Amino acid sequence: MSKAGMYIKMAATYVYTICEAQTQTANSPSSFTILSVGGPAMLFYLQPTDEELFKRYNPELQRKSLENRQGRQQDFENFVTKLKEYSKSDRPIWEAAAQDEARTRANSAEEQKKAAAEIQKRRDEIRRQAINGQ
Repeated sequence: MSKAGMYIKMAATYVYTICEAQTQTANSPSSFTILSVGGPAMLFYLQPTDEELFKRYNPELQRKSLENRQGRQQDFENFVTKLKEYSKSDRPIWEAAAQDEARTRANSAEEQKKAAAEIQKRRDEIRRQAINGQ
């Protein structure tokens, strides 16, 4: 739906609500009902679907979106899985997440130290072979 159509519908709803409120008595709940039910209904009607938004993308963005969709879905599934794990503990989720993040950082630092030691060991071995070979 075009923006002009959206604004016309919004204006028509507003005018109808004002006219309805003027014709009813002050204690009548009809204008309140129109606003409380009609407002969300109008938003639901006017809000574009994901497919409509996707069709508005230019072809290059559509291609990139399709390529990255699987990765984003996997990231979301991992996020939800971690949230479920965090919610099983007795502590609040943010504390469990912080503790898990600290544990992950510590494991990563240990792995980096091991990798650096392995690289240094290989370099020393190559140097020894070069010295012995000459």
